[in-house]
Amino acid sequence: MSDMKISERFRGPDGMANGGWVSGLAASYLPPGRTVEVTLRAPTPLDADVRIEKTPSLVRLFDGDALLVEARPVPDAPVPPPFLEPERIGGVFVGETAHPFPGCFVCGHREPGDGLRVHPAPTGRPGEVAMLWHVHPALADWSATLPLSHVWGALDCPTGWAHLTSGGAALLGRLTGRVYGSIFPDATYVIVARTEGRERRKLYASAGIYELSGRLLAASRATWIDLDREAG
Repeated sequence: MSDMKISERFRGPDGMANGGWVSGLAASYLPPGRTVEVTLRAPTPLDADVRIEKTPSLVRLFDGDALLVEARPVPDAPVPPPFLEPERIGGVFVGETAHPFPGCFVCGHREPGDGLRVHPAPTGRPGEVAMLWHVHPALADWSATLPLSHVWGALDCPTGWAHLTSGGAALLGRLTGRVYGSIFPDATYVIVARTEGRERRKLYASAGIYELSGRLLAASRATWIDLDREAG
């Protein structure tokens, strides 16, 4: 067991950690090179003592006795959307003017180097968003590559924006991810996400991060909870 505090910098909605970022944090305690499924049981508070309990096959995060996050290896890797050629990517980010969580570390309106600034835009194909993502050198801190928490964050928010319209809001419930290669600071990548259907308030989507050559570096599938639609 170990304890840690999650900085306010890594927030999603106010007062809680970004779901993708904390999913990647939990996944980083498991052996590398595997597909990991992370279930968010409750919001992870910021600047509070979070207890981490880990084994080779299960990682759990707690706030006191309250279970926040569970991460475990699973057999099936996510299938991402196909690569999209950089010259076909354009458009305007849906959250540019009406963002439910403008301070989000991943997709919020943060200064370059302070946040990831993952702002995918509709491609013109139904349920698909994409972007060219330049990784600011400051995001890696002193590491040669981007931390796993940041990579999972970049796999997270685009799957929400594939569903959302201007002013909409949702919270991540589950994220399954697999990382195949390193992501380097001061390099540019293609992120593509697409919807995979919905069931009442549950929104399903997948995402991939690619090199400009088309090589897949990371993939995810996500389940979101729509905050704008009543359960029924």
